[in-house]
Amino acid sequence: MAPSVAATRGEDYWFVPRIWPESTVVCIGGGPSLAAKDVAYCRGRARVIAINDAYRVAPWADLLYACDAKWWRWHGGVPAFAGLKATLEPPEYPGIHRLRRGPDTGFAERPDTLATGRNSGYQAIQLAVHLGAARVLLLGYDMRAVDGRSHWFCGHLVATQPKVYARAMRPCFASLLSPLRNRSVDVVNCTPGSALDAFPNAPLRQALPVGLNVQL
Repeated sequence: MAPSVAATRGEDYWFVPRIWPESTVVCIGGGPSLAAKDVAYCRGRARVIAINDAYRVAPWADLLYACDAKWWRWHGGVPAFAGLKATLEPPEYPGIHRLRRGPDTGFAERPDTLATGRNSGYQAIQLAVHLGAARVLLLGYDMRAVDGRSHWFCGHLVATQPKVYARAMRPCFASLLSPLRNRSVDVVNCTPGSALDAFPNAPLRQALPVGLNVQL
């Protein structure tokens, strides 16, 4: 019998169940390189976490993660999304699991906690591991602006300044390397032109070939 996704809680925090053991998980960010054809390719080949507005190109994703309460407010709680939903801030809408905010760097050991890394993409990697991932592939993790664009869509209502990627976000990822290695979790950045250099790079179709057993 599959484990419950909601049975274990403490102080209204979600103790993330290991429901995707030894799986491949694709975390889809919002960078300007994100292509609909690549997102579609992942469907049925891996578990998928859509981060923030990525749910718009992957409405079938297994989980929607957005850190900020304001984002959920902008999107009305995304009631049409049928998968799991998770956040770090107190949810204002039903059906959204709240996790505990951990330190800025490293890996939060408790399954109800995420180290922040100062960005949702960092948090989504840990969430994938809490859920049982053995491999995590990154799409839309540009971590830089391209031709003045910070996202594949027009951008959030509060824009991300280019210097934030370099000074606040990208440096945090190196602190995940040792904890992930200790857990035998491989992370591959499949984002073309990404400025994030903490993980090895590979084209999506090489990292996720047809016929790969992804433990769906």
